[in-house]
Amino acid sequence: MGEEKKDNESLEFIIDEESGEINMAAKVKKLKEDLTSCHSERKEYLDGWQRTKADFINYKKDEGKRFEDMARFVAHGLIQDVLPILDSFDLAMGHWLPHEVGKGILLIRSQLLDILKRRGLEEMRSEGQKFDPVYHEAVSEVESDREEGMIVEEIQKGYLLRGQVLRPARVVLSKGK
Repeated sequence: MGEEKKDNESLEFIIDEESGEINMAAKVKKLKEDLTSCHSERKEYLDGWQRTKADFINYKKDEGKRFEDMARFVAHGLIQDVLPILDSFDLAMGHWLPHEVGKGILLIRSQLLDILKRRGLEEMRSEGQKFDPVYHEAVSEVESDREEGMIVEEIQKGYLLRGQVLRPARVVLSKGK
């Protein structure tokens, strides 16, 4: 009953004062104005919803990228902190150790390196290659039968993380003859 009353209230008939008749043209005009108003309001709401949806999609993309960047940053720092441990393993392997101890150290180093490789770490090979300041840090030069600028010895290994230099290799260069 309440809804029927609302419907009846919304149906306003415009009565011509002179003739006392219902003016249908005025009613149609009012309905058209209401319809136009509803269409513009609908368009405004739809446009706002579409903008909000696009903003949300962009936000999700940005957050995903930010999360990936943060994960890379954390991994970069952690891997950089672990490199001295790999260096210590290499130093230990350079000294005489009982066979079983050396084997154990080599196994632990290998496991650690495998974990880091899965995270994007790569060891750089330097010895015998041409010096490149992007990948190498020259520590000294020695006379050698190799041509000038060639790497004679690797003092400390260099590493790449996802194709970018994490730590340059410290190397000894050839002066030539």
